Amino acid sequence: MYKALIVDDELEIRQGLRLKIDWENLGFHIAGEASNGKEALDFLSNEAVDVVLTDMNMPAMDGMAFLDACREQFPTLRTIVITGYEDFQYAKSAVRNHARDYLLKPVARDELASAVTKVKEELDNERRSQNQESVIRWRLSQYYKEMKEHFIVQLVKEQPELDSFMRHRSRLFELESWHSQGVFFMAAGLRSKQLTDNAQARTPDKFRLPFDILCREIADQFEGNVQAFRDALYPGFMFFVIAEDEEIRASVSRALRDNVAAFMDFELKLGEGQPVTGFERWKSGFLSALAAWNMPDTMDRQAAKPPAGQTVLSENTVKLMERYVVRGETETFRREVGRELEEAFRSSQPAYVKTVFQLYLMLEPIAGEAGIRLEADEQLWLRPDMVLSLDTPDKALRFLTRIADKIIRLTAAESGAEEAKFIQAACHFIEENYMYDLNLTMIAEKFNYNPSYFSEMFKNKVGKTFIQYLNETRMAHAVRLLEDTALGLWDIAELTGFSGASYFSSRFKRMFGASPSEYRQRNNASVKIDSDIPNK
Repeated sequence: MYKALIVDDELEIRQGLRLKIDWENLGFHIAGEASNGKEALDFLSNEAVDVVLTDMNMPAMDGMAFLDACREQFPTLRTIVITGYEDFQYAKSAVRNHARDYLLKPVARDELASAVTKVKEELDNERRSQNQESVIRWRLSQYYKEMKEHFIVQLVKEQPELDSFMRHRSRLFELESWHSQGVFFMAAGLRSKQLTDNAQARTPDKFRLPFDILCREIADQFEGNVQAFRDALYPGFMFFVIAEDEEIRASVSRALRDNVAAFMDFELKLGEGQPVTGFERWKSGFLSALAAWNMPDTMDRQAAKPPAGQTVLSENTVKLMERYVVRGETETFRREVGRELEEAFRSSQPAYVKTVFQLYLMLEPIAGEAGIRLEADEQLWLRPDMVLSLDTPDKALRFLTRIADKIIRLTAAESGAEEAKFIQAACHFIEENYMYDLNLTMIAEKFNYNPSYFSEMFKNKVGKTFIQYLNETRMAHAVRLLEDTALGLWDIAELTGFSGASYFSSRFKRMFGASPSEYRQRNNASVKIDSDIPNK
């Protein structure tokens, strides 16, 4: 609703203007009345108003002086002049001060409604323009970029079903069209050149931030056809998802090589994955890029590539191997992995090397999710040439089984410790995914627990219910956005997982004893929002 102020020295006129039209139906709320210009200015100094209906012939301060003051003090205020005097000076003053209309008393109902409607249309257009500008600013904000990157990492780490929630998030981050188009992934990492006197001072890990900035700037040049992102599990890499277009692929590769050579003085290594289509295939495309990066330089990479869209091991086979590790079935894992390695070894050297990397890249995320640290000699991505030493199926089997045994051994703790680790993992999952539509049953099923048992166990271990913990986590991030950004409540509610701005505001006030607006103004006077539930 927009706010209107009626200014006239006659009470009957003010009441008549209130009753002459259905203000609420036209989108207005009468915020107040004043009997002269001076009272009106005092009112405007204390409350924001969108439109003023004013008489011209008034005591203390007449309409002309009032309009002059409004133009100087409240330049965005809309005014409608209503007077019983057909005086040219009044009309000239109204025009000079950009009055939206000039109506003579007694004002006809349809004339007043028409004038007010025109002002509302003007205000609506201005609000739409402001909302669009606000959305653009939000999309350019760092937080939006972080959330978008988080969503991409989620897509490449899981094989999501494209339900309504996923569709909504893909639209929110302007990725909806990427589901139906072909893409491929590229892994980029720095490597030191030949050892020099200052080699120890210049190592790739010390240049991650400038490399990160460089990669993102290059991706931004391709206007939505390239997305750069980082996965915390592989801190030495930057990743790209690129529209399946040979010219774009070549341009990205050339830009990366040229800029790294010109500004960083490192050797750049790129791994290009197989083309895939559909979010459910992004995980395999991402892993194929990692595997390509890890292929030793001495091997013919083109010969190592399977047919387009395929990998050496099928997705079902990889999932089966994952299940053996998660269930602690060591012997079954050893037997099945040994069989796959023998078969790949008989096929060709590239197929064998690719199989080793595929199996390793299956184990590494399991270790990461369980909080198990792999040593340097267990990380193939740090030393891709290590695969050359695994030149027989027996050697590769021992290497992979050692990692699997480590995962199984460290995760197979006593029941109490296992529950504590599970609760820790559940809390970590909430911290990473608070912005999504989480519920107790979903988390329980993810970790293979009965929902009722999980609810009791969570409360006993954490000291608060699942809902309390989830809401507190979301609120902590909402507070950060209130303090550090100028985002409106609709955006903050959506980005922190609340179902709507109204619910978020009520929960916030219950928790902090103040509305989000009051909290923001108290903690950051330079940031202002007009309402706890702004129009969207």
